[in-house]
Amino acid sequence: MILVTGANGQLGSDVCNYLKTVGSDYIGTDVETLDITDMNEVESFFSSNRIDCVLHCAAYTAVDKAEDEREKCFSVNETGTRNLALCASKSDAKMLYVSTDYVFEGKGERPFEVSDPKGPLNVYGESKLRGEEAVIENCKKGFIVRTSWVFGEKNTNFVATMLRLAQSHDEISVVSDQIGSPTYSKHLAKLICRIAQSEKYGVYHATNEGFCSWAELAEEAFSVADKKTAVRHIMSKDYPTKAARPLNSRLSKASLDIGGFERLPEWRSAVREYLGNIL
Repeated sequence: MILVTGANGQLGSDVCNYLKTVGSDYIGTDVETLDITDMNEVESFFSSNRIDCVLHCAAYTAVDKAEDEREKCFSVNETGTRNLALCASKSDAKMLYVSTDYVFEGKGERPFEVSDPKGPLNVYGESKLRGEEAVIENCKKGFIVRTSWVFGEKNTNFVATMLRLAQSHDEISVVSDQIGSPTYSKHLAKLICRIAQSEKYGVYHATNEGFCSWAELAEEAFSVADKKTAVRHIMSKDYPTKAARPLNSRLSKASLDIGGFERLPEWRSAVREYLGNIL
C-alpha cells in the first residue's frame, strides 16, 4: 500500500490520480485525516495500515508567512517528515520526499547539481533542507526529489494568478532576474511514482526542461491564452517580499540521467498542456 501525504494539494492530488490510473493501491491523507506532526498519530496509522511506500507531498509552503511562523513551518516540514521517515524505516517501507530549489543559496548562473553546497535564504528553504536531512538520517530506503516553480490544476499557482490578473490589468509587473524551471505537477507526479517504484535511492532534481524568468513564464501564459496584457520586466529589488528568493533556481537534471529516468517535457509545452486542460 502506498501512502500519499498532502493528497488534496496541487502535487498530491495529481500523484493520487496517476496511481489510480495505473491501478496502484494507495491511501491519500491530508491534515484532517493524518497529522504528521503528531508521532503517536503517525505510529498508529502505520500500525493500522501495511505501508510499503510513502510519497510525502504534504508541506508548509507559505514562503513569506513562514518568516513569521517559523515554528509551525518547521513542525510540518522537519518534524512531520522525520516522523514519517522513522515509521517508514520501522516498516521497511520506501519514502520519497518532495523538496525544493530553495535549499540552495541561488547565486550564479550554473544549474545546481544534487550534491552542491546548500544555503537556504529563507525559513521555508531551511525547513525543507532539515526535512531532507531527516529522511537521509532516518530512512534507509529514501528518495529526495527537488523541484521548482510548480503549477497544476489544483489550488492556486503563479500561472493561474497571472491569468486572473490579466482579466483586469492591461499591464502587469513581473520579476525578470529570478531564473528557474516551471514544473507541471501532472508531469512531476508521474515521474515521482516511477522513481519510487525503483530501488535507486538518493537525491534527484526534477523539473520541466529549460529555463526562464517569472516574467517570461507570464508572457508565455498570456500568449497561449491569447491575452493582450503586457508584462513589464522588473528587478527583484523593485518587488520586495518578506522572504528572500534565490535569483538562480536552475537545477541540473544529470541525476535523472544517471538513474535512467526520462526527463520531463520542455516547460513551454507543459504550459500549453496545462492551459489546454483548464481553459
